[in-house]
Amino acid sequence: MLGHSDMTDSADIDKLLSELRHGHSCLLLNDNSAGGITGFVMTAAEHCQADHIAFMARQARGLVCLALTPQRCEELELPLMVEGDDSLSPFTLSIEAATGIDTGISAADRARTVQVAVDALSQPSDLVQPGHIFPIAAAAGGVLTRTAPAEATVDLTTLAGLTPAAVFTEVLDGEGAVASGDYLGEFAERHDLVVGRVSDLVTYRLANQKTISTVRSGVLQSRYGQFKVTAYQDTIHQRVHLALTVGDIRADQPTLVRVHVTAVFRDLIGTTIEGHASWSFDASLLAIAEAEAGVLVLLSKPETAEDLISGIDRLLGSPAAELSSSSPDAYNQIGMGAQILRDLGVGQIKLMGAPLKYNALAGFGLEVIEFAAPPESEGL
Repeated sequence: MLGHSDMTDSADIDKLLSELRHGHSCLLLNDNSAGGITGFVMTAAEHCQADHIAFMARQARGLVCLALTPQRCEELELPLMVEGDDSLSPFTLSIEAATGIDTGISAADRARTVQVAVDALSQPSDLVQPGHIFPIAAAAGGVLTRTAPAEATVDLTTLAGLTPAAVFTEVLDGEGAVASGDYLGEFAERHDLVVGRVSDLVTYRLANQKTISTVRSGVLQSRYGQFKVTAYQDTIHQRVHLALTVGDIRADQPTLVRVHVTAVFRDLIGTTIEGHASWSFDASLLAIAEAEAGVLVLLSKPETAEDLISGIDRLLGSPAAELSSSSPDAYNQIGMGAQILRDLGVGQIKLMGAPLKYNALAGFGLEVIEFAAPPESEGL
């Protein structure tokens, strides 16, 4: 069985790829922010037929989604449901085939919609909105950027030499709750599904490629002392990310780590929200400087207008504002920072951040062994 503590029955990636090439469905396991395991049934979109959709609807019971590359979403002129918010899964507007279907909701109709969406000759006019298939734009860079189902399924179909698109749905139990643990093992056994893990896919891809490269390194002086600085450029957005390190970084020894994205209100203005403390850049730099071994990774991610408005809403106490900085989707977006930490030789992590169970880091050879809470006076 595939319980929380024993997930050793998953297949190697090559076996998953063979299954997908032959048009079979697979069960993909992923770690979540609560430390549990969730499961997704997937099949390559180019092989998707009515029986695949029927199985997902009757047995897995989740929302039937279509993972597409950002390029394909642009080609089909599929706009995101919510623009500029990385805390949400990047769903586009739902779709339906413009011709060759009845009501659109049957298994045959939904399979037809999938085939139209992935046909290289299809044009935007071949689809209408809204519909009964829910596309998600997978992040460029796949699981090395974001360890979520859309990225994993597109990666797998790409590695299999198929059209980079997949149909998937989350497995729900008989009560309609997200399935986990033993239920997923029983589900796979009952339906004779080959099982794989997103963390294994991360390891597989890292063995062959990565999406960052070192462009500069040296020593710099700060108000808190000397740091070694390493600049990395990613191959996805061509952004430059910085790593500031102190001490002797060893994989078998704990390293104090902060992976930081600059926020104007918290880092430049110094604003705070009572009861919602987190590490500002200044406090993080000081803590790293005082550590025996520490790394501060500063990821480049420009704040959008929506980000700034949301920040103002939080500061003003708007009821609609999201106060949590540890959404399930934020948990998935660890790939870039994890690649940098791996390149620096980090293994065991004392993490300056929210106490989530970052099991997905296993694919990067990283393990969070402790969390460091921010000073209560720190901001957002």
